[in-house]
Amino acid sequence: MWKKSLCLLIPCVLIAYYCYTPVPDKIEQQWELMMIWSFMRIQMHIAPLFEMLGFRPFPLLEILVVPPTSDENVTVTDTLFNNVPVRVFVPKQKSSTLRRAVFYIHGGGWVTGSAAWDPYDELGRWMVERLDAVVVSTDYRLSPQYHFPTQFEDVYDALRWFLRKKVLAEYGVDPTRICIAGDSAGGNLAAAVNQKLLNDPEIKIKVKIQSLIYAPLQALDMDLPSYQENSHMVIVKKQQMAEVWSRYFTSDKALYEAMVANQHTPVESSHLFKFVNWSTLLPERFKKGHVYTNPIHGPSELAKKYPGFLDVRASPLLADDSTLRRLPLTHILTCQYDVLRDDGLMYLSRLRAADVQVAHEHVEDGFHGILSFGSSLLNFRAGFVPRGDCIKER
Repeated sequence: MWKKSLCLLIPCVLIAYYCYTPVPDKIEQQWELMMIWSFMRIQMHIAPLFEMLGFRPFPLLEILVVPPTSDENVTVTDTLFNNVPVRVFVPKQKSSTLRRAVFYIHGGGWVTGSAAWDPYDELGRWMVERLDAVVVSTDYRLSPQYHFPTQFEDVYDALRWFLRKKVLAEYGVDPTRICIAGDSAGGNLAAAVNQKLLNDPEIKIKVKIQSLIYAPLQALDMDLPSYQENSHMVIVKKQQMAEVWSRYFTSDKALYEAMVANQHTPVESSHLFKFVNWSTLLPERFKKGHVYTNPIHGPSELAKKYPGFLDVRASPLLADDSTLRRLPLTHILTCQYDVLRDDGLMYLSRLRAADVQVAHEHVEDGFHGILSFGSSLLNFRAGFVPRGDCIKER
């Protein structure tokens, strides 16, 4: 009898382990979110096995890929911009004037994601319909096969190609009405390439608006209040954020272990913490009694071997004020239940101090990744919130 009970107990425990995770009461559709999270956890647990076998780490996510299918409203094509794969959405309706454009960068922690995924394909169509815009949704090479700065360079190369007068004319785009946008890792890349674009003398046409959606903007401090409060939140936990950050730079586990302990920045780089000091940059209501402590510095060897996490192209919050004050109109979206919340809030404070016009949208019941959760595939109410204003109609 006890053997039968044990056989029943073991699968029940495994199901409970994968399916149940505490979710804040303010978040609706909690059980649906837990089911999606359980699927993601299974993916993360089997990913190392597939990597060892030489396959992509998240094969089950290939079910999200959809072909470039045109319809009565939009022409959808997959092409290359300077050898970088992009999916382009062009309104079919004739226009007497040049159209605005959105250059969009998908998320996925630099390790997964695609412009061909159903949620991003649907988002591209939604932007065409809502904004009457030409939408370029770009891909980029992913870790662990490729590390920083490959992802940055891929996105920048595609953007440079798109901003040429000849290409803009081909797609009927108004060069004065171009937005760059991205979510999660895509938001990081959007902020970073836009900063570099400011100092590129070869590119005369600049981006006029940037929209950064729950973007990771610094890799120095893994102990912000939002990291502490949401360390065990679904979708992205503190441990997982440290993992994708470290894998962006290297497959060496030593950097991951140092990041999890928040002891990876060497003492000789301590001057950079002034750019990410949450005690001075966070609004009071987000400090919530947290006490700032000076960071514990890590070994210099890690920074020498993997200097990427100290590079402004990976951590846009490290840009100096002279760079920030030249940035265009900015939209920042943050979510309350997100480890990356405070990255966005600190960038918001620094941009406003540099006299940049910023529109901030904070989703009180939001969690990381909600933009993708607003697709017909997942259909979360909270997922439709950021779509309302993520690209300003200008």
